[in-house]
Amino acid sequence: MRVLVTGATGFVGQRLVAALRAETTHDVTVLVRDAESYEPPDGITVVEGDVLEPGRFEDALADVDVAYYLIHAMGSSGDFAERDRRAARNFERAASDAGTGRVIYLSGLGNDGDSLSSHLASRREVESILREGTADVTVLRAAIIVGDGSASFRLVRQLATRLPVMITPRWVDTDCQPIAIDDVVAYCLAVLERPETAGETYEIGGPDVLTYREMLLETAEIETGRPPLIVPVPVLSPRLSAHWVGLVTDVPREVASPLIEGVRNRVVVTDDRLEGLVDFEPTPFDVAVRRAVGLASDGPDAVDRAGTTAPPTRGEK
Repeated sequence: MRVLVTGATGFVGQRLVAALRAETTHDVTVLVRDAESYEPPDGITVVEGDVLEPGRFEDALADVDVAYYLIHAMGSSGDFAERDRRAARNFERAASDAGTGRVIYLSGLGNDGDSLSSHLASRREVESILREGTADVTVLRAAIIVGDGSASFRLVRQLATRLPVMITPRWVDTDCQPIAIDDVVAYCLAVLERPETAGETYEIGGPDVLTYREMLLETAEIETGRPPLIVPVPVLSPRLSAHWVGLVTDVPREVASPLIEGVRNRVVVTDDRLEGLVDFEPTPFDVAVRRAVGLASDGPDAVDRAGTTAPPTRGEK
């Protein structure tokens, strides 16, 4: 099978490419914006291009059977939702023209009946745009991905370990179902190998449902042994929270703001059908955190679920 990975330089993309090379016999192509700065694993075909610029990336889709769409514009300057929309539209048209059979998209958890944050609403819009094409689209929806290089986990980790006292929005008690990066890669590989998953939407998560407060406390306990005092107040909006988050963490404001806005949405798996199609034990939150911060017995470069050594990471997804 010929497989294309977009977003190959991102947090998930790098690990997925390594896993595809190590665990499958598929021909793997990656689409990157700057080929000179990308060091691919052996045997990977590299195509340079940008999905925001029609005419500059279509060669990557030649003869592709399945394409992973791991592109997210959050963190870019300007309107990230508009950029996500434009990129998805360009990719959908190119994949349809190329006759690509399947697209696998990593999206975000969240109940469609809720008022979704701009970040999650953009993910839903991309899902819809990709489905307008001729390819069968498989969607994997995840909450916070725990791993070294994840912007969302970096935000949690730095808040947990840098502040002895935290004044937070009331949404700090919202439920979340984080998932280890190893498990995300395993699910991405699982749907590739199972044609019955084509055209389906699946929710993926770890075994633990935690509030953001609990994630902060547990992360701090694991890394420093000194959990912070967390004081939720009703008058602190996510917008105001993003300002002090910018002072405490090194997560760029254009990334932190939509992530903080999203904490008001409950992000918990309500449909676990995919668990019945895969054969591995999901990683508990504490184990995922220990791996992410380099305290696990198997070390920060632990062998992931796909049997590959996790590469260095740059950026979110």
